[in-house]
Amino acid sequence: MGAINGKTFIHRINQLNNEIWFNGEKVEGKISEHPAFKGILQTKAALYDLQHDPNLKDDMTFTSPTSGEHIGLSYLQPKTKEDLVKRRKMMEHWARYTNGMMGRSPDYLNSVLMSFASSADFLNGKENCFPQHLQAFYEYAREKDLSFTHTFISPQVNRSQYYMEDSNEPIAAKIIEKNEEGIIIKGALLLATQGGLTDEILVFSAAKFFFDEDEMFAFSIPSNTKGLKFICRDTFMGGASSFNYPLSSRYEEMDSLVVFDTVLVPWHRVFYYHNNDVAQNFISHSSFNQFANQQVLTRQIVKTEFILGLAELLVDTINIGEYQHIQEKMAEIIIGLETMKALVEKSEQHATLDEWGYMRPDLTPLTVATNIFPKIYPRFSEILQIIGASGLIALPTEKAFQSPIKPALDHYLQGTKTLAEDRVKIFRLAWDLTMSAFGTRQTQYERYFFGDPIRLSGHLYKSYPKNEYVKRVSQFLHLDKH
Repeated sequence: MGAINGKTFIHRINQLNNEIWFNGEKVEGKISEHPAFKGILQTKAALYDLQHDPNLKDDMTFTSPTSGEHIGLSYLQPKTKEDLVKRRKMMEHWARYTNGMMGRSPDYLNSVLMSFASSADFLNGKENCFPQHLQAFYEYAREKDLSFTHTFISPQVNRSQYYMEDSNEPIAAKIIEKNEEGIIIKGALLLATQGGLTDEILVFSAAKFFFDEDEMFAFSIPSNTKGLKFICRDTFMGGASSFNYPLSSRYEEMDSLVVFDTVLVPWHRVFYYHNNDVAQNFISHSSFNQFANQQVLTRQIVKTEFILGLAELLVDTINIGEYQHIQEKMAEIIIGLETMKALVEKSEQHATLDEWGYMRPDLTPLTVATNIFPKIYPRFSEILQIIGASGLIALPTEKAFQSPIKPALDHYLQGTKTLAEDRVKIFRLAWDLTMSAFGTRQTQYERYFFGDPIRLSGHLYKSYPKNEYVKRVSQFLHLDKH
C-alpha cells in the first residue's frame, strides 16, 4: 500500500466504527462528521496528503526495503547522521502545517514504534518477550501507514510512590488471564490523545517504583478491538468558525480514558509481558527517548516560531515595539527559540551508532531541551497575554462583522495600520492560543509532556556526566593527593 493520502485515512477511520463515548453518549455514524472530531480529522487528512505533494514527496517518503513502495519517512530507521537530518526535515513539514499545535501528528508514534523495533534485540532471550512480534508489527505498520494513539498512565487513584492497588475489580489495566489465543486485559489507562481517532492503540508499561506483575506488558491492537472503549473528555473546541476559533476549530485533538473491558490481545501482537526487568528498562535502553524527543522538540521549535511571529504581529498591530519592556519580552522568545534549535542540532551532530547499528541523536542535549521547554512555554503564553493586554478580552465575533454594527467595529477596533477585522483576527488567534480552553490545555500539555518537570530535572542531574568537571576542580585544589 505505501504512504496513504487523506481520503484513505478518513475512510479507514470511518470504517473501524470504534467505540467512542462523548458527553455520555456513544458516538454513532461516521466519526469524521462528528462536530467534536471533524476539525482534527480533516487536519490530519491534510497531513497525509502532503506525502503525495509532488514538491514534497522526496521529503516526506522513502522507498520501502521490502515492497519498493514509497512509505512515510517517519518510519525510517536511521543509519547515518544524514538520515537524522532527513527525518527532522520531514517532521518540520508536518509541524509547520499545524503550526506545532498537534502534539500527536502521525510522526510522533511512528517514531516511537520505529525506535522500539530498532531496539527489539534487547528482548532477545528474555522470558515472555517476543522481539519477532515487534519487528513484524513494525514492518506491517510501516507498509500500511497505520496511525496510532498510545497509553501507559494508570488512573490517578493514589499517586504515592508505593501505592499497590487492592481493588477487587482492576482499576489500572492489567492481565487477568492468558490462554492459547493471547493475554486478556481488564482495567483502564490514561491519557490517549486522539484516542479512537486512529487505526491502532500502542500500549506499554512505564517504569515505576512498584510493578504489579500483571501490569507488565507491551502490545498494539486495532482501535476497534472488542471490549475497547474510549471515553472522551469535554471538547475544548469553541466552535467550527476559523475566525472565532482559529486554532481549536482545526487542532483540538481530544484526550480520552481508555477502558479495557476484558480485551483479548492476540499473541502475535504481544511484545512482552510478565517481565519486571524489561518493564523497568526497555524504554530507557531502547532509542525511545532519542527519537521521541527529536520529534517533539522539532514540533516545539516550529510552535515557538509561530508564537514569535504572532507576538510580532501583535506588537506591530498596536505599535508598541518602541517600548524596552516589550523588546525584552520578545528577546525572551527569540532566546528560547535559538536555544532549542541549537540543542536539537547538537544532538544530531553528536549522534552515534548504537549497539544494533542505528544512528541515535545524542540524548544529553535533547534531555536539556525537554527540561527547558516546559518552563519557557508557559512564559511565552504569558508574554502574549501581556502584549495583548485588554485587547484580548474585547473581541467581537465573525457574526458581528456581518451585522449592522460592522461600521462601528471598523472605526473603533482598527489597528495602527490594520483594518478592524484583521486586527480582531490577530487578537482572537492570540486569545485562542493563551486564554481559551484550547489554549490553557496547550500550556498544561507542554508543561507535562514528558512528565513531572521536577522528575525531569532530577533525571538530568543524575544522568549528566559530571565526573570530569569534578576531577578538574579536585586537581586544581590538589585534592587527589589526599
